Amino acid sequence: MKAFFKKSFLIFPILLCAGCASRPYAYVDKPVAAGNFKEGVDVLENKKSSLYQSQDKVLYYLDKGMLSHYAGEYDESITLLQSAEQGIQAAFTKSVTMEIGSYILNDAVQEYPGEDYEDIYTKAFNALNYYHKGELESALVEIRGMSLKLDGLAAKYAGLIAEMQEEARKNGASVADSKAATTFSNSALGCYLSMLFYRGAGDPNAEVDWRNLRKAFIDAPALYDFPVPSTVEDELEIPKGKARLNIVGFSGLSPIKEEQVVRVPLPSGWIKIAMPVLVARSSAVHGVEVVFRNGDRHPLELLENIEAIAAETFKAKKALIYTKSVIRATIKGVTASALSNAAQKTDDDTASLILGLFGLGAQVFAEASEQADLRISRYFPARAYVTGITLDPGIYSFSVNYYDRQGRLLESFPFENVSVNENELNLKEAVCVQ
Repeated sequence: MKAFFKKSFLIFPILLCAGCASRPYAYVDKPVAAGNFKEGVDVLENKKSSLYQSQDKVLYYLDKGMLSHYAGEYDESITLLQSAEQGIQAAFTKSVTMEIGSYILNDAVQEYPGEDYEDIYTKAFNALNYYHKGELESALVEIRGMSLKLDGLAAKYAGLIAEMQEEARKNGASVADSKAATTFSNSALGCYLSMLFYRGAGDPNAEVDWRNLRKAFIDAPALYDFPVPSTVEDELEIPKGKARLNIVGFSGLSPIKEEQVVRVPLPSGWIKIAMPVLVARSSAVHGVEVVFRNGDRHPLELLENIEAIAAETFKAKKALIYTKSVIRATIKGVTASALSNAAQKTDDDTASLILGLFGLGAQVFAEASEQADLRISRYFPARAYVTGITLDPGIYSFSVNYYDRQGRLLESFPFENVSVNENELNLKEAVCVQ
């Protein structure tokens, strides 16, 4: 206990800095909202020292990696997203082997461990990075890795939570038993991309992913509370002599975190529990369509609500965060109470004053240092839309248009002189973060 408080008071200024630092994301958000992703990358790099602290390397890799992807800097994006993935894995491995004392400090001073949806979707976007570079086999490796991550998601935190709950009971903290359950184990977007990549490689495994895509909607109706895109039906039935053009359109931005404070009573007072909660960011996008130069129009249909999946996968981690917070707050609260009680019982005025001051300091420390870790990446999209169009092989010019609820054009992405070839994967991508 003495060692804990000695260390805690030494890092108290760091705790406050970690919790209260104002990060000027608005400088990056402005060009990003306008679709100037290259400028967004440059601004982020220029503001790096004020946006990210030493323990935020994974956050930096994720943010810059996603913006680099949108900017078409695929090699840079691959390097950054792979670095993020490695950092997330290292942080999780470290958390499994850490002693309980290492959980006592405010989470914000630890290395950012990433959220599960970030870890999963780095694979999807790196698959797209490799596809755009013409490396289809590498794209398939990435998308298979996404599937493996999903397979292990449900059980990822089970052992850690059980250990933490036992440790909580040893420390006199009251926590209810809970399990890290999630309904998300199959990504429609992952299946869609895998299906297209296998189809492009002439591999019959495309049919397996076609079936798994439809199964994703059946297995998690709360996450997929909309129809399977109608064009999926025809993705493996391309007539001889025809070609298929596929479009993936991303929109909006993934959730951010806010702090929610709960106060739990103790016999001698109360403790403060500060929990992060995910908050969705609004998007002006209500519809997406492809418009060809000759006037033909084809709507894109919703395939994946990444925003909802971020919230669902966060549930699996929430029980762990809560248990850690209860242990941390209980130790702080009990220690502060013990010091205050000792001050009242001693007959030595000097000792009483010193103990009382330490007790007050411990209370102030417990209140001020207990802050939720609000770190999260900012530039994953909120939704993914798709369409597939069967065409005669040839050269086409078209745009991907994004509209608001009133049907007004928000943003248009032109594609000029695109070769749409038979027996090839012809996949284009657009993004509007408004």
